[in-house]
Amino acid sequence: MSADNSITQAKVLEALGKVMDPELNKDLVSCNMIRDIRIDGADVTFKLVLTTHACPLKKELEDGAREAVEKIAGVGAVTVEVTADVPQAKSLPDKESIPDVKNTIAVASGKGGVGKSTVSVNLALSLANSGSKVGLLDIDIYGPSIPMMMGIHKKLEATEDNKLVPVKNHGIKLMSVGFMLDEETPLIWRGPLVMQLVKQFLHGVEWGELDYLVIDLPPGTGDAQLTLVQTIPLSGVVIVTTPQDVALIDARRAIKMFNEVNVPILGIVENMSQFVCPKCNEATNIFSSGGGEETSKRYDVELIGKLPLELEIREGGDAGQPVTISKPDSEAAKRFKEISEKVASKISVQALS
Repeated sequence: MSADNSITQAKVLEALGKVMDPELNKDLVSCNMIRDIRIDGADVTFKLVLTTHACPLKKELEDGAREAVEKIAGVGAVTVEVTADVPQAKSLPDKESIPDVKNTIAVASGKGGVGKSTVSVNLALSLANSGSKVGLLDIDIYGPSIPMMMGIHKKLEATEDNKLVPVKNHGIKLMSVGFMLDEETPLIWRGPLVMQLVKQFLHGVEWGELDYLVIDLPPGTGDAQLTLVQTIPLSGVVIVTTPQDVALIDARRAIKMFNEVNVPILGIVENMSQFVCPKCNEATNIFSSGGGEETSKRYDVELIGKLPLELEIREGGDAGQPVTISKPDSEAAKRFKEISEKVASKISVQALS
């Protein structure tokens, strides 16, 4: 086919302006998701810049953009280069953002023992696996488990201006009070010292450029949580619970607390929702059932994931090889990936709305 000089950037933009992002409810051009259009004779190449590497609609948007340009008369080959540029969360006048950290995601629970740290670790890893720059901050001061679950325990170093340098493992930057203590040494601190340490971890760490900083909170609604929400603008919080009533009561308290301090709740994750026997494949609701759905409806918060009670999730955490890393094709890893995509999408919608 001979070169068709009637193919112009204006025509390409006009075609792509009809392709909608269903989550943002805007077209790709208005969202500045189309960049670097190149026309070589009849062939067209352009970049589709998503708002997150973990976009669940990646294939749908890519296919829609390609098909729209292919309908232009005279067009030959269409090449779509897919990348992502995570938007910066909106700033708040009374809170200081962490330099170069675009979004902060807290992971909370009303009580201990529901798998909050497991969700934090695998959420962070799923986001990193998608191509995002991710940090994981453990401010579960009295029970820091991130060093063990991430398979690394080393002494912290500092920069020349006395900022702590994060430890790195599995492609993630890590910070935890656990790196400052022996594994069996208890941290016996009162509230003011806890609050001071949380502030140090937020603004006294050389995080560098991050798309997402996942923050593993202590259980409950105490000093660490309040210091966090008063210090930095949180992009949102994920609430982790199990299906039984005692866990759900505490999860609802956490939801109400974050609502009162105007922190967006990104969703509820119901952990240990069901045990499926590996031999007979029979499902058993060990910790009851339906609690996550009921809480979701009562507080108008989306249930963004249900995680099974599986041996490989526990084994991965104990061995420092989380299931997202050790068994990326497992059902559990797939569910963590789906949760990360929903969280990332919600953050993008908030930032661009």
